[in-house]
Amino acid sequence: MIYIGLTGWGDHDDLYTGLTNKKDKLTTYSSFFPIVELDATYYAIQRTSVVEKWCSETPKEFKFIVKAHQYMTGHSDYRSHYASIREVFKAFKDMLYPMAEQNKLGFVLLQFPPWFDCTGENIRYVKFAKTMLEPFKVAVEFRNQTWFKSEFKEETLSFLHDNDIIHSICDEPQAGIGSIPFVNRVTDETAFIRLHGRNAHGWTQKDLTQEEWRNVRYLYDYSKEELEWLKRQVEILRHKTKDIYIVFNNNSGGHASGNAQDFIEMMGIKYTGLSPKQLRLF
Repeated sequence: MIYIGLTGWGDHDDLYTGLTNKKDKLTTYSSFFPIVELDATYYAIQRTSVVEKWCSETPKEFKFIVKAHQYMTGHSDYRSHYASIREVFKAFKDMLYPMAEQNKLGFVLLQFPPWFDCTGENIRYVKFAKTMLEPFKVAVEFRNQTWFKSEFKEETLSFLHDNDIIHSICDEPQAGIGSIPFVNRVTDETAFIRLHGRNAHGWTQKDLTQEEWRNVRYLYDYSKEELEWLKRQVEILRHKTKDIYIVFNNNSGGHASGNAQDFIEMMGIKYTGLSPKQLRLF
């Protein structure tokens, strides 16, 4: 099965034309797509009641890819709020149980920062994080080229396979050490592709506020030719794995939802079990 969706549901204005109640965004989103990458969990571990609400607003077969909190991936220091990193993982797992009980948890995404390079210490941390998140499924995204240098590429993929970790296949600008190549390989019965766009200039911008950074980093509109290229990559994966999850993250300029809908049509996919689409007068 091929599941196509977006990162988050709040920013895709073209999906919500005529929507009068902003509280209905997730329900409306799930009338277009069967999955979403949940990035709110990167910034805060959510209350159980909030997670239960998200589950109630989506169809039975809908799946969430849940992004790990920034404390869990070394983007910021947990010690100002927690006594130990184990406490962070416990709180995060507790948040996931309502979603898992309703079979709406796809997997957890551990996206590591550009300075998380291929070292023995970091390999041990990936294994630790995966163990701490059991029994939930885990995907890992690296953002440092050392993991896929010629001398380490096969070992990296073998490491992920041997530890039952999904390899996050990334399409992103090739802009130095803080980006990785598109490695169309699977390490699990689930394949995962994240599409960040190819805006090399925006990817490497420095000294920006968080809002400025969000406005330029993922500013990209995939062309028809690039989506055709993606289709060929997905066809290769179809022969190697059971399920393929694809999320478009190129939303600085609002292009993600249009690209994703075009790609669904290009793949000839007709999803069933989505939320009913709201009727519009015009």
